[in-house]
Amino acid sequence: VQAMKQFAHPDPEEKAPVDLHQVIESTITVCRHEWKYVADVRTEFDPAVPPVRAVRGELGQVFLNLIVNAAQAIGDAVSSHGGKGTITIRTKRDGDWVEIRVSDTGAGIAEEHREKIFDPFFTTKPVGKGTGQGLTIARSIIVGKHGGRIAFETERGRGTTFIVRLPIDGRPSCAAPAMNGAGATGVDQR
Repeated sequence: VQAMKQFAHPDPEEKAPVDLHQVIESTITVCRHEWKYVADVRTEFDPAVPPVRAVRGELGQVFLNLIVNAAQAIGDAVSSHGGKGTITIRTKRDGDWVEIRVSDTGAGIAEEHREKIFDPFFTTKPVGKGTGQGLTIARSIIVGKHGGRIAFETERGRGTTFIVRLPIDGRPSCAAPAMNGAGATGVDQR
């Protein structure tokens, strides 16, 4: 109930200091029904991550989209043989930035879909299961509203990691650190 209240509580549109770990934990709880039968969720939080100036509810929406997508990717991958996969969420401080990685043990993103993954209305899901808006919204929130970066690393048969980088002070900067390793597999830093 507490997680639902935190997640659903309307936030002001202004940025304020946000505890990312609390937002992630609340989001994991709120969307438990999406992952509980197909995956275990692990968190590896860096205690050096400070509060980030952001709009809490918008970040919750980003994490919700990433976790639900991860659960669906794992569900598709384990549907034929059963079992469970793993969703791992890691945070790390990198200078004036925070990096959040949401990894899944799904099947990975097919080569032909990688360039379109952030495009509006693009989905690999069957009709009625996905709208193609989740990653578009996530990019809009992270890049457009928070001056951050979003990218992914993927390997067929092994899974996908979405990487979100946010400036701690909430101000966009052209001097954003490089997205380590993401360049070869599917970067969108618009």
